[in-house]
Amino acid sequence: MGFLHDLWLSRRPLTGFALMAAAWAAFFAQMPVIKAAIDASDGAYGALLLVASLAAVTAMWLAPFADRVAGRWALSCASVLVAVGMLGAGVATEWILFTLMMVVASIAAGVVDVLANVRIAEAEEVSGRPLMNLNHAIYSFAYGAAAMATGAFRELHWTPFEIFALLCGVTIALAWIMVEPASKPRPVPAAAARASVSVARLLTVLGGFVVLVAFLVEASAEGWSALHLERTLGGDPSEGALGPAILGLTMGVGRLAGHFMSHHMPELKLMGIAALVSAFGLCVAGVAPSLMIAYLGFGLAGLGVSVIAPLALALIGRTVAPEARLDAISRVSVMGYGAYFFGPPLMGFTSEAFGLRAGFILVACIMVVTALVLLPALGRSAAAHPVRDA
Repeated sequence: MGFLHDLWLSRRPLTGFALMAAAWAAFFAQMPVIKAAIDASDGAYGALLLVASLAAVTAMWLAPFADRVAGRWALSCASVLVAVGMLGAGVATEWILFTLMMVVASIAAGVVDVLANVRIAEAEEVSGRPLMNLNHAIYSFAYGAAAMATGAFRELHWTPFEIFALLCGVTIALAWIMVEPASKPRPVPAAAARASVSVARLLTVLGGFVVLVAFLVEASAEGWSALHLERTLGGDPSEGALGPAILGLTMGVGRLAGHFMSHHMPELKLMGIAALVSAFGLCVAGVAPSLMIAYLGFGLAGLGVSVIAPLALALIGRTVAPEARLDAISRVSVMGYGAYFFGPPLMGFTSEAFGLRAGFILVACIMVVTALVLLPALGRSAAAHPVRDA
Protein backbone atom coordinates (compact mmCIF):
# COMPACT_ATOMS: atom_id res chain seq x y z
CA MET A 1 0.00 0.00 0.00
CA GLY A 2 2.91 2.35 0.64
CA PHE A 3 3.97 2.23 -3.01
CA LEU A 4 0.44 2.91 -4.29
CA HIS A 5 0.08 5.70 -1.74
CA ASP A 6 3.29 7.30 -3.02
CA LEU A 7 1.96 7.12 -6.58
CA TRP A 8 -1.23 8.85 -5.47
CA LEU A 9 0.64 11.55 -3.54
CA SER A 10 2.68 12.46 -6.62
CA ARG A 11 0.01 11.84 -9.26
CA ARG A 12 0.13 15.40 -10.65
CA PRO A 13 3.88 15.73 -11.31
CA LEU A 14 4.08 12.02 -12.15
CA THR A 15 1.55 12.53 -14.96
CA GLY A 16 3.55 15.48 -16.24
CA PHE A 17 6.78 13.48 -16.22
CA ALA A 18 5.16 10.51 -17.99
CA LEU A 19 3.61 12.66 -20.72
CA MET A 20 6.84 14.59 -21.29
CA ALA A 21 8.79 11.32 -21.53
CA ALA A 22 6.29 9.98 -24.05
CA ALA A 23 6.60 13.14 -26.14
CA TRP A 24 10.39 13.02 -26.36
CA ALA A 25 10.41 9.27 -26.97
CA ALA A 26 7.90 9.63 -29.81
CA PHE A 27 10.01 12.40 -31.31
CA PHE A 28 13.37 10.64 -31.17
CA ALA A 29 11.89 7.31 -32.30
CA GLN A 30 10.65 9.08 -35.46
CA MET A 31 13.76 11.15 -36.05
CA PRO A 32 14.63 9.57 -39.45
CA VAL A 33 11.25 10.36 -41.01
CA ILE A 34 10.99 13.81 -39.39
CA LYS A 35 14.50 14.72 -40.58
CA ALA A 36 13.70 13.50 -44.07
CA ALA A 37 10.50 15.56 -44.17
CA ILE A 38 12.39 18.86 -43.77
CA ASP A 39 15.23 17.65 -46.02
CA ALA A 40 17.96 18.70 -43.55
CA SER A 41 21.55 17.52 -43.55
CA ASP A 42 23.01 15.95 -40.41
CA GLY A 43 24.80 19.17 -39.52
CA ALA A 44 21.78 21.39 -40.14
CA TYR A 45 19.49 19.09 -38.21
CA GLY A 46 21.89 19.04 -35.28
CA ALA A 47 22.01 22.84 -35.31
CA LEU A 48 18.21 23.04 -35.23
CA LEU A 49 18.07 20.69 -32.24
CA LEU A 50 20.72 22.80 -30.50
CA VAL A 51 18.44 25.83 -30.85
CA ALA A 52 15.65 23.79 -29.26
CA SER A 53 17.95 22.74 -26.40
CA LEU A 54 18.88 26.36 -25.72
CA ALA A 55 15.18 27.19 -25.60
CA ALA A 56 14.60 24.46 -23.01
CA VAL A 57 17.33 25.83 -20.75
CA THR A 58 15.98 29.36 -21.14
CA ALA A 59 12.53 28.09 -20.18
CA MET A 60 13.87 26.80 -16.87
CA TRP A 61 14.58 30.41 -15.94
CA LEU A 62 11.03 31.28 -17.05
CA ALA A 63 9.35 28.51 -15.03
CA PRO A 64 8.81 30.68 -11.93
CA PHE A 65 7.15 33.34 -14.12
CA ALA A 66 4.92 30.72 -15.77
CA ASP A 67 3.90 29.39 -12.36
CA ARG A 68 2.99 32.86 -11.11
CA VAL A 69 0.95 33.62 -14.24
CA ALA A 70 -0.87 30.29 -14.75
CA GLY A 71 -0.99 29.25 -11.10
CA ARG A 72 -2.62 25.88 -10.52
CA TRP A 73 -3.05 25.38 -14.30
CA ALA A 74 0.65 25.85 -15.11
CA LEU A 75 1.68 22.19 -15.29
CA SER A 76 -1.38 21.21 -17.34
CA CYS A 77 -0.96 24.06 -19.84
CA ALA A 78 2.77 23.42 -20.27
CA SER A 79 2.18 19.69 -20.86
CA VAL A 80 -0.40 20.41 -23.56
CA LEU A 81 2.02 22.86 -25.21
CA VAL A 82 4.67 20.12 -25.33
CA ALA A 83 2.33 17.85 -27.26
CA VAL A 84 1.13 20.64 -29.58
CA GLY A 85 4.72 21.66 -30.32
CA MET A 86 5.67 18.08 -31.11
CA LEU A 87 2.66 17.76 -33.41
CA GLY A 88 3.71 20.90 -35.30
CA ALA A 89 7.30 19.69 -35.61
CA GLY A 90 6.11 16.26 -36.76
CA VAL A 91 4.08 17.65 -39.66
CA ALA A 92 6.57 20.37 -40.67
CA THR A 93 8.02 20.24 -44.17
CA GLU A 94 10.15 23.40 -43.81
CA TRP A 95 12.98 23.92 -41.36
CA ILE A 96 11.58 27.28 -40.18
CA LEU A 97 8.29 25.78 -39.02
CA PHE A 98 10.12 22.77 -37.56
CA THR A 99 12.42 25.02 -35.54
CA LEU A 100 9.58 27.23 -34.34
CA MET A 101 7.50 24.29 -33.15
CA MET A 102 10.50 22.58 -31.51
CA VAL A 103 11.23 25.80 -29.63
CA VAL A 104 7.62 25.82 -28.40
CA ALA A 105 7.84 22.17 -27.35
CA SER A 106 11.25 22.63 -25.71
CA ILE A 107 10.24 25.73 -23.76
CA ALA A 108 7.13 23.97 -22.51
CA ALA A 109 9.14 20.85 -21.64
CA GLY A 110 11.59 22.94 -19.63
CA VAL A 111 8.71 24.43 -17.67
CA VAL A 112 7.20 20.98 -17.08
CA ASP A 113 10.56 19.67 -15.87
CA VAL A 114 11.01 22.40 -13.27
CA LEU A 115 7.38 22.56 -12.12
CA ALA A 116 7.10 18.78 -11.78
CA ASN A 117 10.20 18.67 -9.58
CA VAL A 118 8.83 21.53 -7.47
CA ARG A 119 5.46 19.79 -7.07
CA ILE A 120 7.24 16.62 -5.96
CA ALA A 121 9.26 18.59 -3.39
CA GLU A 122 6.02 20.13 -2.11
CA ALA A 123 4.40 16.70 -1.84
CA GLU A 124 7.45 15.40 0.04
CA GLU A 125 7.21 18.29 2.49
CA VAL A 126 3.52 17.67 3.17
CA SER A 127 3.68 13.87 3.36
CA GLY A 128 7.14 13.39 4.83
CA ARG A 129 7.82 10.62 2.26
CA PRO A 130 10.61 10.52 -0.35
CA LEU A 131 9.00 10.69 -3.79
CA MET A 132 11.60 12.15 -6.18
CA ASN A 133 13.23 8.89 -7.28
CA LEU A 134 9.85 7.26 -7.86
CA ASN A 135 8.77 10.01 -10.22
CA HIS A 136 12.05 10.00 -12.12
CA ALA A 137 11.80 6.21 -12.42
CA ILE A 138 8.35 6.59 -13.97
CA TYR A 139 9.89 9.02 -16.46
CA SER A 140 12.51 6.43 -17.47
CA PHE A 141 9.98 3.62 -17.83
CA ALA A 142 7.49 5.84 -19.68
CA TYR A 143 10.20 6.88 -22.11
CA GLY A 144 11.09 3.26 -22.88
CA ALA A 145 7.47 2.19 -23.23
CA ALA A 146 6.62 5.13 -25.49
CA ALA A 147 9.66 4.47 -27.69
CA MET A 148 8.60 0.85 -28.17
CA ALA A 149 5.00 1.89 -28.85
CA THR A 150 6.15 4.42 -31.41
CA GLY A 151 8.20 1.74 -33.13
CA ALA A 152 5.14 -0.51 -33.26
CA PHE A 153 3.02 2.29 -34.72
CA ARG A 154 5.67 2.92 -37.37
CA GLU A 155 5.57 -0.76 -38.28
CA LEU A 156 1.83 -0.26 -38.85
CA HIS A 157 2.72 2.66 -41.17
CA TRP A 158 1.40 5.38 -38.90
CA THR A 159 2.57 8.85 -39.91
CA PRO A 160 4.12 11.37 -37.48
CA PHE A 161 0.86 13.33 -37.63
CA GLU A 162 -1.14 10.31 -36.47
CA ILE A 163 1.30 9.44 -33.69
CA PHE A 164 1.56 13.00 -32.36
CA ALA A 165 -2.19 13.54 -32.72
CA LEU A 166 -2.67 10.51 -30.47
CA LEU A 167 -0.16 12.02 -28.03
CA CYS A 168 -2.10 15.32 -28.05
CA GLY A 169 -5.36 13.52 -27.38
CA VAL A 170 -3.93 11.56 -24.46
CA THR A 171 -2.28 14.69 -23.02
CA ILE A 172 -5.48 16.73 -23.20
CA ALA A 173 -7.45 13.85 -21.68
CA LEU A 174 -5.04 13.61 -18.74
CA ALA A 175 -4.42 17.33 -18.28
CA TRP A 176 -7.09 17.59 -15.58
CA ILE A 177 -5.08 15.30 -13.32
CA MET A 178 -2.29 17.90 -13.16
CA VAL A 179 -4.51 20.82 -12.14
CA GLU A 180 -3.71 21.91 -8.60
CA PRO A 181 -6.57 22.27 -6.08
CA ALA A 182 -8.21 25.67 -5.82
CA SER A 183 -7.03 25.91 -2.22
CA LYS A 184 -3.37 25.83 -3.27
CA PRO A 185 -1.65 29.06 -2.15
CA ARG A 186 -0.65 31.46 -4.88
CA PRO A 187 3.10 31.64 -5.61
CA VAL A 188 4.96 34.30 -3.65
CA PRO A 189 6.00 37.51 -5.45
CA ALA A 190 9.13 37.27 -7.56
CA ALA A 191 11.08 39.76 -5.42
CA ALA A 192 10.41 37.78 -2.24
CA ALA A 193 11.42 34.54 -3.92
CA ARG A 194 14.69 36.01 -5.20
CA ALA A 195 15.51 37.44 -1.79
CA SER A 196 14.90 34.09 -0.14
CA VAL A 197 16.85 32.03 -2.67
CA SER A 198 19.86 34.34 -2.31
CA VAL A 199 20.15 33.17 1.31
CA ALA A 200 20.62 29.62 -0.01
CA ARG A 201 23.00 30.60 -2.83
CA LEU A 202 25.84 28.24 -1.81
CA LEU A 203 23.41 25.38 -1.32
CA THR A 204 21.87 25.83 -4.78
CA VAL A 205 25.27 26.21 -6.45
CA LEU A 206 26.60 23.02 -4.86
CA GLY A 207 23.38 21.18 -5.71
CA GLY A 208 23.62 22.48 -9.27
CA PHE A 209 27.14 21.11 -9.65
CA VAL A 210 26.07 17.71 -8.32
CA VAL A 211 23.19 17.56 -10.80
CA LEU A 212 25.52 18.74 -13.57
CA VAL A 213 27.96 15.89 -12.93
CA ALA A 214 25.11 13.37 -12.83
CA PHE A 215 23.80 14.63 -16.18
CA LEU A 216 27.35 14.59 -17.54
CA VAL A 217 27.58 10.88 -16.80
CA GLU A 218 24.18 10.29 -18.38
CA ALA A 219 25.03 12.30 -21.50
CA SER A 220 28.43 10.65 -21.88
CA ALA A 221 27.10 7.12 -21.57
CA GLU A 222 23.98 7.73 -23.67
CA GLY A 223 25.78 9.57 -26.43
CA TRP A 224 29.05 7.65 -26.69
CA SER A 225 28.38 4.11 -25.47
CA ALA A 226 27.22 2.81 -28.86
CA LEU A 227 30.27 4.30 -30.59
CA HIS A 228 32.57 2.75 -27.97
CA LEU A 229 30.94 -0.67 -28.32
CA GLU A 230 31.16 -0.62 -32.12
CA ARG A 231 34.41 1.21 -32.84
CA THR A 232 36.55 0.22 -29.85
CA LEU A 233 35.21 -3.28 -29.21
CA GLY A 234 34.13 -4.24 -32.74
CA GLY A 235 30.41 -4.71 -32.08
CA ASP A 236 27.82 -4.58 -34.85
CA PRO A 237 25.07 -1.89 -34.88
CA SER A 238 22.61 -4.01 -32.90
CA GLU A 239 25.25 -4.74 -30.27
CA GLY A 240 26.16 -1.07 -30.12
CA ALA A 241 22.52 -0.07 -29.61
CA LEU A 242 22.43 -2.19 -26.46
CA GLY A 243 24.70 0.33 -24.71
CA PRO A 244 22.19 3.19 -24.35
CA ALA A 245 19.36 0.66 -23.99
CA ILE A 246 21.02 -0.99 -20.99
CA LEU A 247 21.78 2.42 -19.49
CA GLY A 248 18.15 3.52 -19.78
CA LEU A 249 16.79 0.29 -18.33
CA THR A 250 19.17 0.24 -15.38
CA MET A 251 18.46 3.90 -14.64
CA GLY A 252 14.76 3.12 -14.36
CA VAL A 253 15.46 0.14 -12.12
CA GLY A 254 17.96 2.14 -10.07
CA ARG A 255 15.53 4.96 -9.44
CA LEU A 256 12.81 2.58 -8.40
CA ALA A 257 15.24 0.84 -6.03
CA GLY A 258 16.40 4.24 -4.79
CA HIS A 259 12.82 5.11 -3.91
CA PHE A 260 12.65 2.18 -1.49
CA MET A 261 16.23 2.54 -0.22
CA SER A 262 15.73 6.22 0.61
CA HIS A 263 13.23 5.14 3.29
CA HIS A 264 16.02 3.34 5.15
CA MET A 265 19.25 5.21 4.33
CA PRO A 266 20.32 8.87 4.65
CA GLU A 267 20.13 10.37 1.18
CA LEU A 268 23.66 11.83 1.20
CA LYS A 269 25.08 8.42 2.08
CA LEU A 270 22.99 6.84 -0.68
CA MET A 271 24.19 9.49 -3.15
CA GLY A 272 27.84 8.91 -2.19
CA ILE A 273 27.59 5.13 -2.64
CA ALA A 274 25.72 5.61 -5.92
CA ALA A 275 28.37 8.02 -7.21
CA LEU A 276 31.17 5.55 -6.52
CA VAL A 277 29.20 2.70 -8.13
CA SER A 278 28.64 4.87 -11.20
CA ALA A 279 32.31 5.82 -11.40
CA PHE A 280 33.35 2.18 -11.07
CA GLY A 281 30.92 1.22 -13.83
CA LEU A 282 32.31 3.85 -16.19
CA CYS A 283 35.85 2.63 -15.51
CA VAL A 284 34.80 -0.96 -16.21
CA ALA A 285 33.18 0.13 -19.47
CA GLY A 286 36.23 2.19 -20.40
CA VAL A 287 38.79 -0.59 -19.89
CA ALA A 288 36.49 -3.45 -20.95
CA PRO A 289 38.18 -6.06 -23.18
CA SER A 290 34.85 -7.41 -24.45
CA LEU A 291 31.29 -6.39 -25.15
CA MET A 292 29.87 -8.28 -22.16
CA ILE A 293 32.22 -6.53 -19.71
CA ALA A 294 31.33 -3.18 -21.27
CA TYR A 295 27.61 -3.96 -20.92
CA LEU A 296 28.20 -4.74 -17.25
CA GLY A 297 30.03 -1.44 -16.83
CA PHE A 298 27.32 0.64 -18.46
CA GLY A 299 24.70 -1.18 -16.39
CA LEU A 300 26.52 -0.30 -13.16
CA ALA A 301 26.94 3.28 -14.35
CA GLY A 302 23.20 3.54 -14.98
CA LEU A 303 22.27 2.02 -11.62
CA GLY A 304 24.58 4.39 -9.77
CA VAL A 305 23.93 7.67 -11.53
CA SER A 306 20.17 7.15 -11.65
CA VAL A 307 19.48 8.36 -8.10
CA ILE A 308 21.94 11.25 -7.82
CA ALA A 309 20.06 14.05 -9.59
CA PRO A 310 16.64 13.17 -8.09
CA LEU A 311 18.05 13.01 -4.56
CA ALA A 312 19.94 16.28 -5.02
CA LEU A 313 16.78 18.01 -6.24
CA ALA A 314 14.83 16.54 -3.32
CA LEU A 315 17.45 17.81 -0.85
CA ILE A 316 17.35 21.31 -2.30
CA GLY A 317 13.57 21.36 -2.38
CA ARG A 318 13.29 20.25 1.23
CA THR A 319 16.03 22.46 2.65
CA VAL A 320 15.36 25.89 1.14
CA ALA A 321 12.48 28.03 2.34
CA PRO A 322 9.16 27.18 0.66
CA GLU A 323 9.00 30.58 -1.05
CA ALA A 324 12.45 29.96 -2.58
CA ARG A 325 11.80 26.39 -3.73
CA LEU A 326 10.67 27.16 -7.29
CA ASP A 327 13.49 29.59 -8.04
CA ALA A 328 16.09 27.33 -6.41
CA ILE A 329 15.08 24.23 -8.37
CA SER A 330 14.96 26.22 -11.62
CA ARG A 331 18.53 27.43 -11.04
CA VAL A 332 19.75 23.96 -10.15
CA SER A 333 18.09 22.61 -13.31
CA VAL A 334 19.76 25.23 -15.50
CA MET A 335 23.17 24.37 -14.07
CA GLY A 336 22.53 20.65 -14.49
CA TYR A 337 21.50 20.91 -18.11
CA GLY A 338 24.79 22.65 -18.86
CA ALA A 339 26.20 19.11 -19.01
CA TYR A 340 24.45 18.58 -22.33
CA PHE A 341 26.36 21.51 -23.81
CA PHE A 342 29.91 21.00 -22.61
CA GLY A 343 29.64 17.22 -22.17
CA PRO A 344 29.87 16.34 -25.90
CA PRO A 345 32.93 18.57 -26.50
CA LEU A 346 34.61 17.15 -23.37
CA MET A 347 34.12 13.57 -24.56
CA GLY A 348 34.91 14.48 -28.15
CA PHE A 349 38.20 16.26 -27.48
CA THR A 350 39.34 13.64 -24.96
CA SER A 351 38.48 10.81 -27.34
CA GLU A 352 40.18 12.56 -30.23
CA ALA A 353 43.39 12.95 -28.22
CA PHE A 354 43.47 9.76 -26.14
CA GLY A 355 40.64 7.49 -27.31
CA LEU A 356 37.12 6.73 -26.09
CA ARG A 357 38.41 4.65 -23.20
CA ALA A 358 40.09 7.72 -21.74
CA GLY A 359 36.91 9.75 -22.15
CA PHE A 360 34.88 7.40 -19.96
CA ILE A 361 37.65 7.19 -17.36
CA LEU A 362 37.88 11.00 -17.22
CA VAL A 363 34.14 11.29 -16.52
CA ALA A 364 34.51 8.57 -13.87
CA CYS A 365 37.23 10.62 -12.16
CA ILE A 366 34.92 13.64 -12.13
CA MET A 367 32.28 11.51 -10.45
CA VAL A 368 34.77 10.35 -7.79
CA VAL A 369 35.61 13.99 -7.02
CA THR A 370 31.89 14.62 -6.70
CA ALA A 371 31.54 11.77 -4.20
CA LEU A 372 34.54 12.81 -2.11
CA VAL A 373 34.31 16.61 -2.29
CA LEU A 374 31.03 17.98 -3.65
CA LEU A 375 28.60 15.72 -1.79
CA PRO A 376 30.16 16.30 1.66
CA ALA A 377 30.17 20.05 0.96
CA LEU A 378 26.51 19.87 -0.06
CA GLY A 379 25.72 17.99 3.14
CA ARG A 380 27.50 20.59 5.30
CA SER A 381 25.71 23.43 3.53
CA ALA A 382 22.33 21.77 3.97
CA ALA A 383 22.99 21.06 7.67
CA ALA A 384 24.06 24.64 8.29
CA HIS A 385 21.14 26.17 6.45
CA PRO A 386 18.76 28.00 8.80
CA VAL A 387 15.68 26.50 7.19
CA ARG A 388 16.83 23.05 8.25
CA ASP A 389 15.91 23.82 11.84
CA ALA A 390 12.81 25.82 11.06
